[in-house]
Formats: sequence, structure tokens, C-alpha cells
Amino acid sequence: MGLFRWFARKLMMIMGHAYVWLDKRVQYSDEEVREVLGLAIDQDLQTSSRYELCRLIEAEFKVPKDSFWSLHSTQKIRFAAQQIREMKKPSKFEMGY
Repeated sequence: MGLFRWFARKLMMIMGHAYVWLDKRVQYSDEEVREVLGLAIDQDLQTSSRYELCRLIEAEFKVPKDSFWSLHSTQKIRFAAQQIREMKKPSKFEMGY
């Protein structure tokens, strides 16, 4: 691994830890948690921590504990995007199986 890539990954890790630390201390407004991009958010999810939300995703998608939590942000988005594609594929019933 090249020096730049190593440095970039270390910096991303540090920034990720800083983000989580800051996120724990920020009070979000009702508007920020009640709705996201026009999608109403359930009350229990509005009050869940970042870690709790990651644990829910891990449970729902049956991935090992802390595996989603430990991913970098872009990897989380990539995982979600792929899961959406998988969910939108025709079902076996729709395909005539």
C-alpha cells in the first residue's frame, strides 16, 4: 500500500472517530430527526444512537455484530445501495419459479 493511501486511510479513521465523538454530543432538532428526505422516521429511530441504528441494520441484514458499525461511511452507503438493488429485483414468484 502506498504512503498516500496509508495516510488517507489513517486520516479517514481519525475523522470517523472524531465524527462519532461529536455526534454523541450534538442535540439534533426535531426537524432533523423526524423526517429525512421526505421519509417520516419512526419515533424509536428518531431517538436511537448511531451505534443503535447500525446494530439494527446488522440484525435486519443478518451481518455480524459491529461489522456495519465499523465500515467507513462510503462503504455503508455502498452496502445500502446494493441492498436496494437486491430488493428491487423481481421475486421468484414474479419470475415464475
